[in-house]
Amino acid sequence: MQGNLSEIDIRSILQLIELGQRTGELLVEAYGSSWTGPSGDGLSGGSALWNRVTKAAEKSWFVFFLNGQIIYAGDAKGNLQRLRDHLRRYKLEKALGSVSESAAIATTNAPEYGHLWALLENRTLTPAQGRSIIQSMVHETLFDLLSLHHGSFIFEVSSALSPQLTTLEIGPLVMKIMKQVQQWKRFHPQIQSPDQCPAIANPDQLRATLKASTFQTLTTWMDSKTSIRQIARYLNRDILTVARVVYPYVQQGLVQLLNPSPDLAPSLELARPNRVPRVVCIDDGVAIRQTVEDILQQHGYEVSSIGNPLKALSLVFQLKPDLILCDISMPELDGYEISAMLRKSTVFRQTPIVMLTGREGFIDRVRARMVGATDYLTKPFGEYELLTLVEKYVGPGDPAHPTFEKLLAADLESELELDMTDVSPPISTSAGSGQSRQG
Repeated sequence: MQGNLSEIDIRSILQLIELGQRTGELLVEAYGSSWTGPSGDGLSGGSALWNRVTKAAEKSWFVFFLNGQIIYAGDAKGNLQRLRDHLRRYKLEKALGSVSESAAIATTNAPEYGHLWALLENRTLTPAQGRSIIQSMVHETLFDLLSLHHGSFIFEVSSALSPQLTTLEIGPLVMKIMKQVQQWKRFHPQIQSPDQCPAIANPDQLRATLKASTFQTLTTWMDSKTSIRQIARYLNRDILTVARVVYPYVQQGLVQLLNPSPDLAPSLELARPNRVPRVVCIDDGVAIRQTVEDILQQHGYEVSSIGNPLKALSLVFQLKPDLILCDISMPELDGYEISAMLRKSTVFRQTPIVMLTGREGFIDRVRARMVGATDYLTKPFGEYELLTLVEKYVGPGDPAHPTFEKLLAADLESELELDMTDVSPPISTSAGSGQSRQG
């Protein structure tokens, strides 16, 4: 089983593994990944799948399963820093230095797990401590994965990672973490990634507003070098709990968040690029286009609405949107034809395309899938339905973003005969036109 996250989300993949009671490992790669799935040669065991981690991937993860339950999950690069962070809460971070590579089992495709087991075997860690660390690692990894909207994945049936210290049920765990992912969005844009490092911006003002003991505690952790994620590991808390503590001080300007150093790969930044997500709506109905524009602009998305399906293809290639909403029933060129044409281009091979339709028929949905549509939204729809779908594929918008760039220059406007209304950004267009931006 392999594919792209624009076609199926992580939650659905995990549910399939759970329902099929599969044993094996899941590799997920995000952004910048050139991985396109197996080339036809057979895979045999964890080491073969490990070799498929591409150097181009900005971030990659492994999740290991036994009979539909999770054994362990972690960063595919095999960095031991996370384990060292978790050991710190037991004052055992220096113990890793005593573990030799030969003593660490499973070092080929799960070095972190292997070193953890070595510490268990030499009785540096107790089984209860080991289970607690693994549960925290799985929780942290799934939080990152369930926040992703773009990337590639492959699940390979193989023998289970051995030995096993604990197994975790997927259903309840995913439900719990999905709620946390939704709650995390409330901190945006003040907090964008758990890998950001809190730093006290105004010590005197902060000291004046807090008890001495509380101020001392904050200065201990908010040292501009320790990330939200690391603080959570040290304290054996989830990142949401730590973010709730930091958030009010960030809002007041007493604490600032610094981006991680280049060698630290951001996690939730993978869920949305560092720019305003761009959405194109192709629909010949003025009311639908206006509704989509009003809702998405209000929630921080850049929206381009196009009423003429014949001109839509040319304009879409100029805009290069992150998500395309396309009506099915349009004159001259319908949504099925537009979707099929876009999928023939490598530029839009993985771009989510969502069909807007008033049809409830099963045949129409099957046909939409056959021409490459990613999903569908039944008209009429409300604000909640639209935002839920858009966030699923491109992440949250940025309401605080001050301006939107304009992509289309005057010559392009003339070439495509666009009737554009000149208003302050974000630019709104009249019927049959496109809202755009000029860079």
